[in-house]
Amino acid sequence: MTRFAAFLAVVSIAATTLGIHAMSQDGGTAPAAKPATPPNGGFTSLFDGRTLAGWAGDTTGYIVEDGAIKCTPAGRNLHTVGAYGDFHLKLQFKLAPGSNNGIGIRAPKDGDAAFEGMEIQVLDDTAEKWKDLKEWQFCCSVYGVVPARRGHLKPVGEWNEEEIIAKGSRITVKLNGHVVVDADVAEASRGGTPDGRDHPGLKRTSGHIHFCGHGDPVWFRAIEIKELK
Repeated sequence: MTRFAAFLAVVSIAATTLGIHAMSQDGGTAPAAKPATPPNGGFTSLFDGRTLAGWAGDTTGYIVEDGAIKCTPAGRNLHTVGAYGDFHLKLQFKLAPGSNNGIGIRAPKDGDAAFEGMEIQVLDDTAEKWKDLKEWQFCCSVYGVVPARRGHLKPVGEWNEEEIIAKGSRITVKLNGHVVVDADVAEASRGGTPDGRDHPGLKRTSGHIHFCGHGDPVWFRAIEIKELK
């Protein structure tokens, strides 16, 4: 037998042995590996990157530009068609100098989301015109109720990554990987809210996601949500 023929015989025997070990005890093939978790981790996209399908309200004050939803000078409140109770929302936003917007959660279709629901601030709070803000008005704060920890907002013109987790009365906000809000709004408003105003929306258990525009250019993209049980 030549060396090459001997080598082929060894390979054949090894392959047969491996095939035997791959068989289960009942003679069937070994079970397939469990599929990996889907890449989206259970999240559903709220924006297709091309149109405002799935959104309602001020659909003329917002446009789609370069794969993002942009608030125009006419932009006010744009909201999801669907309503959400407990959820994990992920998105990216970009600011222009001095820009002001907000993310309304558990809000009705109409009315001021900051009071009829809750509003998470989206704001270039480094701008000179905002130097006299109250602490509960800074970016990512639950407006009027819970101030956000500062120092994690990226420079104007760069994309920020934000996550909002609403579970019962606990609201958690992450900005660029840092937890900037983690509070029970029922406790935070016990005896009155920091802004001294009535916030009936704190008691709502479900509602729409809003972009609360003030006519300033703000961009949103990669908007995904997962409902929590």
